Amino acid sequence: MSGLSKSEQEHKLMSGAITALSMDAVQQANSGHPGMPMGMADVATVLFSKFLKFDNKAPEWPDRDRFILSAGHGSMLIYSLLHLTGYKAMTMDQIRNFRQLGSNTAGHPEYGHTPGVETTTGPLGQGIANAVGFALAERQMNARYGDELVDHYTYVIAGDGCLMEGISQEAISLAGHMKLNRLIVFWDDNSITIDGAVDISDSTDQIARFKASGWTTISVDGHNPKKIAAAIRKAQKSDKPTMIACKTVIANHAPTKAGTSKAHGSPLGPEEIAGVRKAIDWPYGPFEVPEEVYKLWARGARRGRRAHKDWKGRLKSHGKAADFNRAVKGELNAGWEKTFQAYKDSVASEQPKLATRAASGNALKVLTAELTDMISGSADLEGSNKTKTPSTADIQASNYGGRYINYGIREHAMAAAMNGMALHGGIIPYSGTFLVFADYCRPSIRLSALMNQRVIYVMTHDSIGVGEDGPTHQPVEHVASLRAIPNLHVYRPADAVETAEAWELAVKRSDGPSLIALTRQGVPAVRNDASKNWSDRGAYVISAGKGSDDIVLLASGSEVHLALEAQEELSKSDISARVVSVPCMDLFLEQEENYIRSVIGKDLPKIAVEAGIRQGWDRFIGREGGFIGMNSFGASAPGTALFEHFGITSAAIIAKAKEMLGR
Repeated sequence: MSGLSKSEQEHKLMSGAITALSMDAVQQANSGHPGMPMGMADVATVLFSKFLKFDNKAPEWPDRDRFILSAGHGSMLIYSLLHLTGYKAMTMDQIRNFRQLGSNTAGHPEYGHTPGVETTTGPLGQGIANAVGFALAERQMNARYGDELVDHYTYVIAGDGCLMEGISQEAISLAGHMKLNRLIVFWDDNSITIDGAVDISDSTDQIARFKASGWTTISVDGHNPKKIAAAIRKAQKSDKPTMIACKTVIANHAPTKAGTSKAHGSPLGPEEIAGVRKAIDWPYGPFEVPEEVYKLWARGARRGRRAHKDWKGRLKSHGKAADFNRAVKGELNAGWEKTFQAYKDSVASEQPKLATRAASGNALKVLTAELTDMISGSADLEGSNKTKTPSTADIQASNYGGRYINYGIREHAMAAAMNGMALHGGIIPYSGTFLVFADYCRPSIRLSALMNQRVIYVMTHDSIGVGEDGPTHQPVEHVASLRAIPNLHVYRPADAVETAEAWELAVKRSDGPSLIALTRQGVPAVRNDASKNWSDRGAYVISAGKGSDDIVLLASGSEVHLALEAQEELSKSDISARVVSVPCMDLFLEQEENYIRSVIGKDLPKIAVEAGIRQGWDRFIGREGGFIGMNSFGASAPGTALFEHFGITSAAIIAKAKEMLGR
């Protein structure tokens, strides 16, 4: 290393360790992406050694800086960094077992499996959109608790693929509008994708794009440590989010594969790896890191531990310490359940006929007044979604202390940002759009479920009841498709009481997301008792038959009242029908078999009623069961006429029941 200053020599050793570990792990796994970690090793070394605030002995420290690897395919970058900076869980054995079953070094970083991984990334663009949520959460909590407790940055490494995904435009425009100046994105500008050079598929001027979205932009040589450090210092002083365009070489130092797509997603091979070792002056064997390199990397961790110690001193004497600790632990405010029970009792007594979206809005007025961590929003549909309440003032760049986010027409980024807010901690995010636009949110909803995050999706206009807007806006297959996502609780409440129960369960749930599908049209009350949350097991007998049951009618949402009407009419023909309300099929399936049988009966004929497709219902009614619902797209007409047109009526239920019973 002759001719290099001491700091340059140290940097070369530290970044060399990232390069060596990354290429060796991919080679041993015979699978993975070595190019990006090698190309961004210099940027990551500067960031982690000189700027990132973290405590390797307390990975969950609330005021740590967040590092998000949006380009999650380059996972060996973060695994190398976590190992080198001393995270206990990231042993060398874990590095050796990269991409192997049972290791915490999965092919793409997974939140909850690997301490130090802030979010699950891999689907490109999700990470940068999550980061907007992290940065929003930081500013909102800073407004609540002050610089003494909340004062950190969110750093992101994103690649060309992340920036090509449509979600990235939604995310960066929202961040620019909000002036999230604690958000710093490093663009790995290596001009390479899997299929070849970027210019075969894209010619976007990314710097101009970010500038147009209200960002500060800086261009640097991504292999020049001094210029990288200077760019970060400049970014930290900006009053806007910053994109640092880092011109890099993918698989830097590889003799023949550097700068080519061959290094993107395949092992380099023994000869190429030997050439890299020679080029970076790394005379050590695979998975061998000298002690002096560990000592160099330990300096950043010591700096972070000192910062953490100082922070704990400030927390101890802070007037809002108790509330801050409660919020970051995900605990709900004391006393809320008593207030909400009183609300439920009043609804059960009044038995209002109203749309469940309106019932949701009423429930939220009570909940947001009691639960101060709830942060609301809508994708430009507040008048329809009813997610804003008197307790949720707007969050804007001029006032981060509000509790309502105007997401604009950015459904995908909205969902991804809510994931980031939930992951950040201290916030319970919920936001609304039309159910049909769940398709725009779906990748992020899936990740909410995969990461076990308390994110609440409010999806109104849940069926052909939408009416005149026509089939483009009428969900038919959506509820069934959303129920197919593991760990997502999909609620479709029948009236105001069930809507309140769904909200109660959603805010209490700390191990996964909930989605509440709500009607546009008014529905009659079907419950007059709220002393117990009957929705908590997913389904229940809302009305037993008169005498020994002949048939079971299962329904959800706006069709429950139709089943009850049919029950009454069937009784006049001496047919005893049991009516089962199914507000949450997912929860019902989690119950023990004895409970499920007690609700739906063992050998009784069954009919399911839902203004959607049949998919999912056969597990309860069997293939021989009857179904009243949709088997095609909707049409443009008033909602009441559409229910008649498609045969979703009490008369249709009665006819089907008599047909099945041979009456």
